[in-house]
Amino acid sequence: MPVVREFRLPDLGEGLTGAEVVRWMVEVGEVIAVDQPVVEVETAKAVVEVPCPYGGVVTARYGAEGEEIAVGAPLVTVAVASAGGGAADPAASSPASSASSAEVERPLVGYGVAESRGARRRRVGAAAAPASAPAPAPVAVAAPVAPAEPVEPVAPAAPVVVPVISPLVRRLAREQGVDLTALTGSGPDGLIMRADVERAVAAKVAAPAPAAPVAVAQDGVVPLRGLRKAVAEKLSRSHREIPAATCWVDADATELMALRRQLNATPGPKVSVLALLARICTVALARFPELNSSVTEDGSGIVRHSAVHLGFAAQGERGLVVPVVRDAQARSTEQLGEELGRLTESARSGSLTPAELTGGTFTLNNYGVFGVDGSTPILNHPEAAMLGVGRIVAKPWVHGGELAVREVTQLSFTFDHRVCDGGTAGGFLRFVADCVEQPGMLLRQL
Repeated sequence: MPVVREFRLPDLGEGLTGAEVVRWMVEVGEVIAVDQPVVEVETAKAVVEVPCPYGGVVTARYGAEGEEIAVGAPLVTVAVASAGGGAADPAASSPASSASSAEVERPLVGYGVAESRGARRRRVGAAAAPASAPAPAPVAVAAPVAPAEPVEPVAPAAPVVVPVISPLVRRLAREQGVDLTALTGSGPDGLIMRADVERAVAAKVAAPAPAAPVAVAQDGVVPLRGLRKAVAEKLSRSHREIPAATCWVDADATELMALRRQLNATPGPKVSVLALLARICTVALARFPELNSSVTEDGSGIVRHSAVHLGFAAQGERGLVVPVVRDAQARSTEQLGEELGRLTESARSGSLTPAELTGGTFTLNNYGVFGVDGSTPILNHPEAAMLGVGRIVAKPWVHGGELAVREVTQLSFTFDHRVCDGGTAGGFLRFVADCVEQPGMLLRQL
């Protein structure tokens, strides 16, 4: 006789108290393996696939896509075979643990939005279970909207099984809002085919539109959730708490670009402009260490950081994120370039981990990639400073006492006025501009 196990949302770390359901990866009635990912959730830090420690038949899912689930709240219930049935129940060997519905949770596996490469999904039905073990007995399923008390084994009732030719057809029905239980399949033994779903979709389109409801959602309102909500809260706090000021200067980057071309003409990894700017930042912060700092939570002191954990703004498919290069001051220019490239690619694919998005002490913001010259950005709380770099573009410039066409960029520096005065900020920015214009100056500092 099967036993129904309840799997709750585990502690996702970083002090997080909940997560938003992004995508369910299993259906009610589906047979899952131990540690198979069942749901993809978004926290304030990253997107995470959550594996279930039980193998058996999914009898219920809690929470719709887009709904917030608290840590410790039920995610799914799974009907697993009893100890004598031979199913892989991780708690079956312990009488104490089998008496509880909230079992010890296994570690999470993987981050990001990649499709699961876990065990192949199986449905309840003929040949659904492996030959080495009998299929779990079907259990009556429901779609509860609130957590239930631990479920004791009960006599099985008639299962709700919808015969569908493939998961792709089930997915099509879900995306188009088609109720599979209301369809009569045209395949063998009533099997629902893709054509059946498409006919149902066409019938919905042809049906007259329902009367407009009395109250409708306001046009254009997009709820703040997950990562976007966390970013909004952090920027609002920064703007509210930090007395920030910005200064800027134009710099002739012709020699810096020539140095990059020279470096990339030799064998070895290519050096990006961002890597050169990161190297300039670490040298400048060694000269002005008070800018690699943050103000304490209560505002009573300033924390000076010995290591430079360099954050940089990167645009990913989920929006703007700030990955962090750890111990940037201890890396060579090539090593900085390799780590910047790795983190940038992870940002684009949405696979950055929470650890790679936290702990920065200074931010480099290369908004020139968006084709703009200047900006007055909001500081990445609790950091005290940020260097902004505009596009590098050919402009008329006085060079050597004559008018010439040079590659020019605008540098901006935003800082927390509590950690330094304008003289320190101006000195930092002027030093950075001098290194951009005369990159040979870096040799004195290395």
